[in-house]
Amino acid sequence: MVKRVLGKNLEVSAIGLGCMGLSQSYPPFPEKEVSISFLRRAVEIGQTFFDTSEAYAAGSNEELVGEALAPVRDQVKIATKFGWKFQDGKIVGLDSRPETIRLAVDASLKRLRTDHIDLYYQHRVDPDVPIEEVAGTVSELISAGKVLNFGLSEASVNTVRRAHAVCPVTAVQSEYSMWYRIPEDRMLDLCEDLGIGFVPFSPLGKGFLTGTVKKDAVFADNDIRHSIPRFMEKENMDHNQALAEAVKKFAEELRLAPPQVALAWLLHQKPFIVPIPGTKTEKRLQENMSAAYVELTDSDFERLDAILKENTVIGARYPEATERMTDRS
Repeated sequence: MVKRVLGKNLEVSAIGLGCMGLSQSYPPFPEKEVSISFLRRAVEIGQTFFDTSEAYAAGSNEELVGEALAPVRDQVKIATKFGWKFQDGKIVGLDSRPETIRLAVDASLKRLRTDHIDLYYQHRVDPDVPIEEVAGTVSELISAGKVLNFGLSEASVNTVRRAHAVCPVTAVQSEYSMWYRIPEDRMLDLCEDLGIGFVPFSPLGKGFLTGTVKKDAVFADNDIRHSIPRFMEKENMDHNQALAEAVKKFAEELRLAPPQVALAWLLHQKPFIVPIPGTKTEKRLQENMSAAYVELTDSDFERLDAILKENTVIGARYPEATERMTDRS
């Protein structure tokens, strides 16, 4: 598998694997043994970068990833996240106080069946805790050997810069794809300047860029897309289909699948970008990973840029309450 480096020396497969959908947000969810077999098969075919969080299914996603990867722990890099306040097993808010982070890392290590976390992200910036305090706490965890690298998720340029001054940031994770390009406004340049990797989640637009989500799609109540304006408001879905169809047509002309094109486009943007699409099947996993080998010409990328300019995307990517948790400082 083609490799890329996040930060100074975290080498991972150029296309990672987001594991959230195995346990939440994108039903139906596979049986536990099916998921374990899938994750181990992913390692066999070259996947080395797995992304999870304490927040996914109240920690059970970490347990799943930990059990699956324990026999091959030395072959993979595991990223997980902290920063939540739990009550009766449910998230009730943000909490990145030092004492909470220390408890969270020990709980994650136990669930993941490991003695270290390769990349530890603050999942969402806690406005009540200075980022310097968070970075200092993670720095202590790195000194203790519990964490190897520090990351931030959905953080602003200012927050990343402040955190990096205290503890080197290895990677910033945010949504980024053909249908959500906000990171191109300063964040990618900052990462390049500071030597920080960038990890796009939802690189296929929550399935939209696969060309399989039609304008009359109906999502289950426990599907995350059920609450997202881009999917649930008819005007948005009708309008945005033009982009999905254009990408699909472009892919067909080159005998590629739309996800291969969408991921190859992301990899082309910067050499330090490592997307983490989620999937539950080996077929889709291989298709996603193969994007690292797709060779498009300068002319191809110019055509894609023209497609993106001609087919704008409308509608919010999050409901208001979720968007408010995104750092804008």
